[in-house]
Amino acid sequence: MYYGIYFDWTYILVIIGAVLCLAASSNVKSTYSKYAKIRNRSGITGAQAAKMILDAQGIYDVRIEHIGGNLTDNYDPTNKVVHLSDTTYNSDSVAAVGVAAHECGHVIQHHRGYVPIAVRNAILPLANGGSKLSWILIIAGVFLAGWGSGSTGNLVIHLGILAFSMAVLFQIVTLPVEFNASSRALKILGESGMFDTREVKQTKKVLTAAAMTYVAAAASSVLQLLRLIIIFGGGRSRD
Repeated sequence: MYYGIYFDWTYILVIIGAVLCLAASSNVKSTYSKYAKIRNRSGITGAQAAKMILDAQGIYDVRIEHIGGNLTDNYDPTNKVVHLSDTTYNSDSVAAVGVAAHECGHVIQHHRGYVPIAVRNAILPLANGGSKLSWILIIAGVFLAGWGSGSTGNLVIHLGILAFSMAVLFQIVTLPVEFNASSRALKILGESGMFDTREVKQTKKVLTAAAMTYVAAAASSVLQLLRLIIIFGGGRSRD
């Protein structure tokens, strides 16, 4: 069997990734909870802010709809719909308006042909396929190698690693997209007068915390990929 199938030191990489994700998740929840209790001075809700932002940008073909859940906000470019969650749609908190503005940032990216988001969308099918197939290929390759088909097993394992790397690449490309959407949101909120300087700073804390969850997820995936390369990259097997 391949070295590393059982417990070995490379599990430390997995643990580090898990800790990063847990820390980022805890931070975004506590930060959002804090600023979700602070009402913005204009008294506008997330849905109202989203409409104001899109109208100001001359974007009239994107709908704003409510979606159930907590922090399930997203922009669907295929159907041109901004989905705002229970905690955002009718809330007039600083956090809610910040999240709504962030999703509008994605709308503006699509509207203006922001290159990184086009690259991310192009990679998406490969990332989805790679995420689903990678571990199936790797496990199948390990069994093939264990049954004496070493060269075939190596090939299947390396195909699995390549598939997993597509999912990792997608997460890395997602980072500039998310940071840019937040940057656009903060700029619009400040320049439009919807938020004052203090509220912009508070919103920045919320959006930065949210962005760090993407950073943690990308770092965790990179560490997992590194582990796979360390274990299987050389195609070593135990004698």
